[in-house]
This record gives sequence, C-alpha cells and structure tokens, in this order.
Amino acid sequence: MFPLRWPPNGPVRASLPLGSGRGAESTGTAEAIMTMTAAHPARPASLRPVPRGCPAYTQTLSLFRESVGLARMSVRTTVECWGLGALVDDAVLVVSELVTNAVQHAAPVRQPGDEPARCRLTVERPGPGTVRVSVSDASPRRLVQRKATAEEESGRGLVVLDALTVSWDVETSKTGKTVRAVLRATS
Repeated sequence: MFPLRWPPNGPVRASLPLGSGRGAESTGTAEAIMTMTAAHPARPASLRPVPRGCPAYTQTLSLFRESVGLARMSVRTTVECWGLGALVDDAVLVVSELVTNAVQHAAPVRQPGDEPARCRLTVERPGPGTVRVSVSDASPRRLVQRKATAEEESGRGLVVLDALTVSWDVETSKTGKTVRAVLRATS
C-alpha cells in the first residue's frame, strides 16, 4: 500500500511493493520520501494495490487542481518502483494531462458544503516495459481535439497523448468515461 497522511504537510514516506503489487508475490519494497503542502481540505484516498490481474495501483482523487500534483507523484513513485525509469517522465506528463482534463471538464459547479467530484487514477503494468495509465470520471462529455494557436497555453492534451503513448482510447459508460493511455519502453 502507498500510505499518505492528510494533510501531507512535510515529508511523506511511501513504501510500494515491487513485483505484482500483491504482498506475497512481491520481490521487495522501495521507499520514496516526498514533501507536499496541503492546499485543500479534501482527503484523497491512498494509492492502493488492485487485487486482481496485472500489477496495478488505484487512487481516488478530488477534482481540484491540487490533485494533478498528487497524481504525478503517485505515477512517478509507482513507475520508479517497478524499475521503469525510462517511462517516468512520459508517464508523469500523460497523467498530468489526463487529470487536468478531468479537473477542467468533468468537475461540476459546486455549492458551498458540497462534496467534490472525484476521478479514479489507475496505474497498471500489463507487461514487461509497459505502463497503462487510466483516469475515470463521471462526465459523459467526449474528448475533443482542438487546434491550439501558438499563443494559447492549453488545448494540446490529446496531441501530447498521441506523441508520448503507443495507444490511447476512451471508453464511455452509463456512469462516465475512462481515458486509457499505454506507454512502452523502447529497447
């Protein structure tokens, strides 16, 4: 498990099992110490192992800008612990784009006292040298690829996915959508 105390002011120690993510099959643990500043009172869930299938971790995040940094930290730590350092920077950029998109386009207008909307981050290792990053949210809105001008600061997320991943797709359901991106280390 990837234990996080909230609010995470100061150092946070993260210990992830190597290998499958299921304790008995792990081949050791790796630890990372991170420092974060709590910017919002919403409490994210800890990054937790997925008990079935390929090695995977999942985390529920509130749809706040601050969650983008937490998602980056979670993906960086997980991918490094899997020994896939060559994929870390690309995986971090991909998750940043996916969670930012969810924050900007899936978060409903909130009234004071409302619980924040959430998204689910999943990081999987479906095969050697391969990482799949998924972000699920409750919005039925489809992704739209824009042609951003040179002056615009946003609107390039899908271009980034095309450039950094071997594939990506969107699955819609009655409860929202899931965007999945697959990265593969070159040999």
